[in-house]
Amino acid sequence: MTEAEVKPTEAESVKALEEEGDIAADYLEELLDIFDLDGDIEIDVRQGRAYLEITANGESNLRVISDPETVEALQELTRLAVQVKTTSFSRLILDVGGSRQARVDELTRIVNKLIAKVKDTGEQIPMKPMSSYERKIVHDIISEAGLVSESEGEGRDRHIVIKPA
Repeated sequence: MTEAEVKPTEAESVKALEEEGDIAADYLEELLDIFDLDGDIEIDVRQGRAYLEITANGESNLRVISDPETVEALQELTRLAVQVKTTSFSRLILDVGGSRQARVDELTRIVNKLIAKVKDTGEQIPMKPMSSYERKIVHDIISEAGLVSESEGEGRDRHIVIKPA
């Protein structure tokens, strides 16, 4: 078999991600119904991942599940549900009520303070452990600031160390 025969086309990949999004949306709709939460689910494909966003207009009880740690847990449960149905690994991203952007804003604020400290002292600074998704965001911010970063540790202890350039 040639590589072209094994590797799916971009259209096939997008279709598979859209199917993954549909499966995830069905799972999340059931969860929302069980917990009597109001929300609309939007499905998109971004950067090679299924991206699902649960939103609500006006007064909503969605904030009950919009805490970043809760969203991370829901995302993992949703990934597992998708993997059971598709028998393939899922890298889907879940956002609830804009919590992802709020977390990006918070990480940006924290990292910018640490960047300033590293530039002032010339010493490296370790950060608290975070998810791979958050580490990617932090690495990008640090790189844009002209500093160096490395991930250290294993599993739940994996964290970033910010180093002078």
